[in-house]
Amino acid sequence: MEQLQMPHKLTLNDRSSLNVTGVTEVISFDESAVILRTEQGTLAVHGERLHLKTLSLDGGQMAVDGHVTALLYEEPRPAGGLLRRLFG
Repeated sequence: MEQLQMPHKLTLNDRSSLNVTGVTEVISFDESAVILRTEQGTLAVHGERLHLKTLSLDGGQMAVDGHVTALLYEEPRPAGGLLRRLFG
């Protein structure tokens, strides 16, 4: 049975309030960074004085307050060793 994907959406207001949908897992969280697994890949939220406002993994939603300085999606690494990645 195929699992349905949740829609993934980011809403950032004034760099101080971030709402994310399509969240499947919170990998780590502290005042300076939140690392999330989303339907679109791993998302790193960097900032200052970050705190979790709401979290619902069942609904795939998360809200963070604080000062957001960067949003970065991490690309998945290719499978195999270094030589395979270099020479395909």
